[in-house]
Amino acid sequence: MKLFEGLARFQPQALGVLRIMTALQFIEHGSQKLFNFPVGEHAGTLTGLMLAAAILEFVGGILLALGLLTRPVAFLLCGEMAVAYFMAHYPRDFFPVNNGGDAAISFCFIFLYLVFAGAGAFALDNRRSA
Repeated sequence: MKLFEGLARFQPQALGVLRIMTALQFIEHGSQKLFNFPVGEHAGTLTGLMLAAAILEFVGGILLALGLLTRPVAFLLCGEMAVAYFMAHYPRDFFPVNNGGDAAISFCFIFLYLVFAGAGAFALDNRRSA
């Protein structure tokens, strides 16, 4: 169809918006763990894997939002989300809708896509290669 063929030229911008919006949501998970903002049930002292996850989510999310080192950061965060799913969610129930792992799976596969697709438009990575 002509309409969809015309939309293809905006693929870099759409990819950039997907990266930025996903990163902004991901930053919230890290900031909630680290700073209890937004206020939630993750408040408390963080140790071990939870502290590492919080730092990865906050710092990695910022780097992805900026589009800086997109592919390696996305690779790292994809792995973090796979580990989070199988350690925290899968043991509760087989089905993601029942175990609360929907977000972890979605983040994991969006990050995996960014590993292969790159940052898209609006990324600092684009300035480094120019």
